[in-house]
Amino acid sequence: MAVGWKGLPVLHPVPGVRVGTAKAGIKKPGRRDLTVFEIAPDSAVAVAFTRNRFCAAPVQLAKRHLAAAAARYLVINTGYANAGTGAGGLDDARACCAALAAQAGCEVEAVLPFSTGVIGEPLPVARIVAGLPAALAALSEDGWELAAEAIMTTDTVPKGASRRFQAGGRDYVLTGISKGAGMIKPNMATMLAFVATDAPLPQDLLQQALSEAVRGSFNRITVDGDTSTNDACVLIATGAGGGTPFTAGSESFAAFVEALRVVCQELAQAIVRDGEGATKLITVTVSEGADEAECAKVAYAIAESPLVKTALFASDPNWGRILAAVGRAGIDDLDVDRVRLYLDDLLIAEHGGRVAGYREEDAAARMAKEEVTIGVRLGRGDAAATVWTCDLSYDYVRINADYRS
Repeated sequence: MAVGWKGLPVLHPVPGVRVGTAKAGIKKPGRRDLTVFEIAPDSAVAVAFTRNRFCAAPVQLAKRHLAAAAARYLVINTGYANAGTGAGGLDDARACCAALAAQAGCEVEAVLPFSTGVIGEPLPVARIVAGLPAALAALSEDGWELAAEAIMTTDTVPKGASRRFQAGGRDYVLTGISKGAGMIKPNMATMLAFVATDAPLPQDLLQQALSEAVRGSFNRITVDGDTSTNDACVLIATGAGGGTPFTAGSESFAAFVEALRVVCQELAQAIVRDGEGATKLITVTVSEGADEAECAKVAYAIAESPLVKTALFASDPNWGRILAAVGRAGIDDLDVDRVRLYLDDLLIAEHGGRVAGYREEDAAARMAKEEVTIGVRLGRGDAAATVWTCDLSYDYVRINADYRS
């Protein structure tokens, strides 16, 4: 069960977006594994994709379709990633798009495909195509909760976030779902996220807002340091809420950006909370850096260290592992005497060694909590960066050893 999970929150419908799911038997019978999003005409759609060079066939095709036509439908399958499948994988992704386009009455390029699951196995196109009528028949503005379940793979819980916000004297809604538990170190640009609003935004501003939100959320999480072949985050703005289109620098756009930041961070943290085998949510905040890039470099060195993550699982305050990670993060001119290390509010180390008056039991009490904050102050400037991760347990090995069985 995900760390600190309190159930799926209320996911407000987004006017202009309908969602339908089906049990297509793609990999396992009897579970929801196929999702279709229907997007109202004249909506704006922005997408951030994985930067893994072995990006999956659906990612390649979605990029081409996005450049060729306005997106009207998304088709998402779990079970098989359709990655590492060569030209045949592209043909399979096209076949799924063509089948949905024919049934929905739109051009093929208006369909964006997304897949998640086992890499290297062919996509069972016939099962997906056979499941499309049921998914289309189930289209509803209230379909978000079932979709959150249908996009899961090794996730133990569905993930969603929803906010209402005001802009320009009007009320708008922002709702999103995400999936992911392992192979998580997004670099958007196996995580997927789908977010929609009824606010009026032009495509260029929507892409700008998405890029900014992703940088501080999905690009700041890591479970195991592996960047998936299939990562994608889709942001839809239908404009169905009315009002004048938001403009750059306006208060309306700022209100939207803030709401999007909150939703994306909630969705990103939900992925880490549900990291494969996770028992703790770890926040790594590095401050007083020369720039954000070096702070992020140090934060990731800590967050991806197997030694740090296993110590966290054991609630063992082996703080020397954290210092070692800071030291190997690649800051050549780092003055270690200026570095200070914290567990939550407890100062652990400074001036190159353990702080005077250190008590093991105080540090152990911090490490034993479900949510732990590791703080590092570099003493080099005013920049900061935060990365979220989880501990590394026996179950992570078990889940991934059995992944294809």
